[in-house]
Amino acid sequence: MSSRLRRSLVLTTLLVLALGVAGAAGQVGNPTNTKVAGIDVDATTIPELQQLMNSRRMNSVQLTNFYLRRIRQLNPTLHAVITVSPTARADARAADRARRNGDDRPLLGIPIIVKDNVNTTGMPTTAGSWALAGSTPDDAFIADRLKDAGAIIIGKANLSEWANFRSGPSSSGWSGIGGQTNMPYVLDRNPCGSSSGSGVVAAADLAVAAVGTETDGSIVCPSGANGVVGIKPTLGLWSRAGVVPISADQDTAGPVARNVTDAAVLLGAATGVDENDDATEAQVGNAFTDYTGFLDDDALAGARIGVWRAGTYNDELVGSVVEPILDDVIDALEDQGADVIDDTDLDLSATARELDALLCEFKTDIATYLESYVDGTNPVTGQPYPQTLAELIAFNQAHPELEGPWNDLIFELAEATEGRDGDCAAIRADVTPPVQAEIDAVMAENDLDAIVALTNGPAWPTNDDPDEGDLDGHFEFFVGSSAAAAVSGYADITVPAAYIEGLPVGITFIGGRWAEPELLGLAYDYEQATQIRVPPQYVPTIGDALFPGVPNPALQAQEQQRPQATQGQRSLFVRLR
Repeated sequence: MSSRLRRSLVLTTLLVLALGVAGAAGQVGNPTNTKVAGIDVDATTIPELQQLMNSRRMNSVQLTNFYLRRIRQLNPTLHAVITVSPTARADARAADRARRNGDDRPLLGIPIIVKDNVNTTGMPTTAGSWALAGSTPDDAFIADRLKDAGAIIIGKANLSEWANFRSGPSSSGWSGIGGQTNMPYVLDRNPCGSSSGSGVVAAADLAVAAVGTETDGSIVCPSGANGVVGIKPTLGLWSRAGVVPISADQDTAGPVARNVTDAAVLLGAATGVDENDDATEAQVGNAFTDYTGFLDDDALAGARIGVWRAGTYNDELVGSVVEPILDDVIDALEDQGADVIDDTDLDLSATARELDALLCEFKTDIATYLESYVDGTNPVTGQPYPQTLAELIAFNQAHPELEGPWNDLIFELAEATEGRDGDCAAIRADVTPPVQAEIDAVMAENDLDAIVALTNGPAWPTNDDPDEGDLDGHFEFFVGSSAAAAVSGYADITVPAAYIEGLPVGITFIGGRWAEPELLGLAYDYEQATQIRVPPQYVPTIGDALFPGVPNPALQAQEQQRPQATQGQRSLFVRLR
């Protein structure tokens, strides 16, 4: 069967894509017009939407139709959505009937899109790879919890394939099935990843909110880069069962939304103890089903906030661009009454072996997922679905027309390990506990309520060259502070902080284990005081300089010199997963 025919078969018979589902619903028109029944939904929170639907100013069918039309209009450019639910409209009608009968669940009738590595009944879960095309396991625990809260899962978001744990180099937001995701502020800039589609979905109003997943940076970076709010929960607050893994020791799903309020609503809706995920047992006494009560616009008054300037990877050139943003953040925190402790330091040297731990854990954890949730025959190949990492590698090698242009370097490095054995456990013991101890000690010694650091720098130009990738040569320019919360399993939340020539930059609030209530309060106060976010304008390009205002010759000279990467820069090899 030809590659063109294979693609056609899967697109027409397996994936209910936006064009087909939207059908005769019509066009949206101007992509910056986000009004439904006269209400600007981009600027409206979930609780406000519920009030509007309760008062019959709008209904779930109208909302759902609006988002389906936007997907139809914008997805051919953004490539943020892989699949649209064939039951979306029927689910919306059912939600409206339930509301008329007195149902008042917190997400009733709210259209949500989840990353395409979260199992969802009736829609394929592919991790972006043709190796899993057509695989339709039942709902993951968190998907079931969202539906129990009344949410309508209207589709699946594109992602960096296999959560960006396949190739080296790679392009964040690229998958074999979904193609290259583009960010809505400047279309030729990279949306960051691996929850690229989830960040774009929230920013571009393709759903009310989204769900992403993170191993290290994959919720907070695409949230920061797309000017939205992202929460990376404490490990165990959201179940990992039914989610395509990298490592159970760092993986978690979490909310991505346009505002802290919506992120809080989503966060509480998906908590719960899952008998298929032992880590969730620890949330008893530490978790809530409603976090909106912690949204306090005076939370920063009297709070002690440490500023982790060294948490971002940059050189003097980048410092001249992003340091003023951090100074403005400090001013805003102090204006709200916070006591700021500048130059707070975290020793994250233990993260040097993070990649080693993830490689051996992935080999075992991906096989467990495949054996547990994926069975039957792949309609693309007519062969049984892969059940091991070795079989995934074999699939990619057999189908370069589907899975190119990237290599399988990370897959191969993981396959070369022995999986989760004693040596693997020892590596993990050398990585996570020291980082937890470091965060605990720094927060205790300084009596901190949270630590803040820049989430991201301005989005870089997307580069899909398989010999380079979108971060190749850009280590000196990259900004990312995700490792502390990711490796420790602690909570963090990112909120819009600034724009550089239209490119969003976020600020991350980092806390300890089960710190979501405190972090939500602090982030909400900052958001309400600063009101930074503006909707995207879908600008085609602002040029190819990595940072606006930095002459291209400087970037070209840096790339030509290619100095030996430092250990900290090499550690970025594992970021954005």
